[in-house]
Amino acid sequence: MHKQATNDAQLKTSRNLLLFLLPSLMGVLLFMTPVMSGEGLTIPIAILANGLKSAIGESLSSVVAAVVILMGALTILTKLLRPAFVTNHSFLNGLLNVSPLWAVTRLLGAAFVIMVVTGSGPEMVISGDTGAFVFGDLLPTLFSVFIFAGLLLPLLTHFGLLELIGTLLTKIMRPVFNLPGRSAIDCLASWLGDGSVGILMSSKQYEDKCYTQREAAVIGTTFSAVSISFSLVVIAQVSLEHLFVPFYATICIAGFVVAVVVPRLPPLRNKKDLLIDGSKRPADAEMIPAGHSVLSYGYQNALKTVDKIDSPLSVAKEGVKNAIDMVFGILPVVMAIGTVGLIIAEYTPLFAWLGAPFVPLLELLQIPFAQEASETMVVGFADMFIPSVIAAGIDNEMTRFVIAAMSVTQLIYMSEVGALLLGSRIPINVFELFVIFLLRTLVSLPVIALMAHLIF
Repeated sequence: MHKQATNDAQLKTSRNLLLFLLPSLMGVLLFMTPVMSGEGLTIPIAILANGLKSAIGESLSSVVAAVVILMGALTILTKLLRPAFVTNHSFLNGLLNVSPLWAVTRLLGAAFVIMVVTGSGPEMVISGDTGAFVFGDLLPTLFSVFIFAGLLLPLLTHFGLLELIGTLLTKIMRPVFNLPGRSAIDCLASWLGDGSVGILMSSKQYEDKCYTQREAAVIGTTFSAVSISFSLVVIAQVSLEHLFVPFYATICIAGFVVAVVVPRLPPLRNKKDLLIDGSKRPADAEMIPAGHSVLSYGYQNALKTVDKIDSPLSVAKEGVKNAIDMVFGILPVVMAIGTVGLIIAEYTPLFAWLGAPFVPLLELLQIPFAQEASETMVVGFADMFIPSVIAAGIDNEMTRFVIAAMSVTQLIYMSEVGALLLGSRIPINVFELFVIFLLRTLVSLPVIALMAHLIF
């Protein structure tokens, strides 16, 4: 058992220094260091996830199906029988004894998987554009990402890196975005790697009382940016690869404007600045004490964090719990919500109706083919890739450019990001997500249109 330091001088041991440096550097390497791979710019954690996906191969679909169906069955059995070994175990109780709404969602996810696997459900469920897409394309990727992100996320969150970076960047993040400095790490991990990683980080930080309800909701809906590699896929879909640099610059500029404006509007503005347990963060939590520079205080906070670690094994157990929580808790939700969202997009005119009010705005911004473009404005709420698939058929480069950039900056789509947010403990509901999606669309569209007029 490690004996904890009682004063600042005792913090500066070689044990604490190594325990801070080695895991933190490994976390930065895995989650935030851009590397070139066969698929372009990515991060090592994504390469590991793809490697696992390739290694398991065809069997991965069976593994994912087993996970979703098993969770549906175990959740219903827990709700009906309430076995003591589950209800008396904090981790199992949190995983299996969920609210009635989430129990129904998991059951729906399991039913959709059974229909897709057996090919015996309604066409709208088992179609390659709906349930079969979520099951065959999205879930295997998320499964692989969740395994490594869950196991290795503690390298970023438990060994002092967030405390150091958070202290250093508070003077930027707090005045500009009204967020703690540590949220910059979530953004960077999303931007270089995968938006789902950013959401998982935000959720865990919220559960650990590092973010308030408002901060967690803002970070989850604003800073879980789309990775560079996925942006390449989107621009390729609309045949404008030669414009990737101005395209990505447009996304960054629009994303910055949205990040400043949308959190200052309802519903995000109305979220409470309370921690997950309803308590308030101490008023002096971000103040730099006398006698400290920003760097020295950040370093001291990092050492305080690692000094509390009894053994790396305890952190490893936390990583295993993370991975189980993500794989078993979130995959069934993504299957259910993602499939329903895509069914609405593919089989109902709802998104075309919702897009109609955008025609006058697109005409005002002088975007060609405003009618066709309007149909893509809201459909991205179901899945981010649908707008660029529709845009590929529009015979105007500027319009395709605007639609592709919009689909990326809208950020919230129910087949992944929305489902992940709803499956997490971050306090946000589906109606609020749709309102935030519309606000992001309205704020970013004029910025993107202005950039498009400068480029074309």
